[in-house]
Amino acid sequence: MNKIIPNTYVHHIALRASNFNRSLEFYKALGMKVRANWVGASGNIALLDIGNGTCIELFGGGDEYIPEGHFFHLAIGTSDVDAAFAAALAAGAKPTREPCDMVLPANPPMPVRLCFVEGPDGESLEFFCPQN
Repeated sequence: MNKIIPNTYVHHIALRASNFNRSLEFYKALGMKVRANWVGASGNIALLDIGNGTCIELFGGGDEYIPEGHFFHLAIGTSDVDAAFAAALAAGAKPTREPCDMVLPANPPMPVRLCFVEGPDGESLEFFCPQN
């Protein structure tokens, strides 16, 4: 099968929690390991390894907490963020963050290339490539 976006996979699903520590302990009790953690603009963030290369990116709740839980964004891992961004725009997505390189201030620091687009129903999609 040919893919328009090369080497894609689900990297992480971002969730916002009302009580970061309670949610962190819950997911750890399910056997997930903390791959990295840091403090962002909205508070604590942890990347929890689900297995098979997929993670939950857990965010502290802040002002945007929704009681039923909150799907924050879907991160699709790829080896070519720029090609993914171009393909998404060609398919009708709206750009919300151009492709860029950054180092997430995680423990340990995590260099990545990423971008964000808005899908047809307003869903937030991230294209993500760790820069080992």
